[in-house]
Order: sequence, then C-alpha cells, then structure tokens
Amino acid sequence: MSWAALPFDELRPGLELRTRGRTITETDLVAFSALTGDWHPAHSDARVAAQSPFGERVAHGMLLLSYALGQLPLDPARTVALREVRDVTFKRPAPIGTTIATRAVVQDVRPVDAGTGLVGVGLSILGDDDRLLARAGLGVLWRREAEAA
Repeated sequence: MSWAALPFDELRPGLELRTRGRTITETDLVAFSALTGDWHPAHSDARVAAQSPFGERVAHGMLLLSYALGQLPLDPARTVALREVRDVTFKRPAPIGTTIATRAVVQDVRPVDAGTGLVGVGLSILGDDDRLLARAGLGVLWRREAEAA
C-alpha cells in the first residue's frame, strides 16, 4: 500500500512513492493552452520555439505541476484538500514526447486540530532518464481518525 492511502497517524517523514509515467503530447500542450489562455510561443508556435533556447516546443511548467499532482494516488477518504504549493522550481524543459513520473516524499506530519492534520510532501517531477524537471513542496490536509474519548 502506498503512503498516500495510510491513516494520518501512520504517516512518517521519509515515506516515499513513485508514480507511473505519463508522456507529454502535443494535444496536452494545446489543451492546456486553451484551458489557461497561455499561448506563449514556447508552447504553441513551432517556428518561434525552434529559435528559442529550447529548440522546440516545451510543456508549460504549470502543466507539469498539474500532472504531477494528478499522478499522486491520494485517497479521497483520507485527504481533505491541497492546502499549499510552495517553493516550486522549474529546472529543465519537457519537450513533447517527454515521459514524466513523480516522486513524492513525506517531509513532515503535524496535527492541525482534532479532525485534520497537515502532511508536508516534497515532489520531484522526473523526466526521461530520471532527470529532474521540477520540484515543489505541498501541504496536504489529511483527515484524522476520531480520537478516543
């Protein structure tokens, strides 16, 4: 079982999971551009992108982050909400055809109140050959088991 399905009281710093891969497609770039309105030429114009430092069209950084979050197998019976995204750093571009996977490590666990706790998670978004594309920190609000009276 993945730590993402564990009860709050069983979570510990250092627990790690890695997701399956997902390949970035041209359709992903077009759909994300349409959804967000971000039609920057680095994502949408092959001629302009070919002259850029990347040499080709690349995925939006926020698309990578969105896919990484979606790859996490968070159990809706355990997780309440994503509370924070912090310290996002985009390290390398992800051209069309890059397969990404996400490594997620529990960094800290702390109670918020009787019903919830906050789980700090470090994300690494990895591309082909496990090259680091981006990293981020998350705060995930976790449902706690009812405390015994």
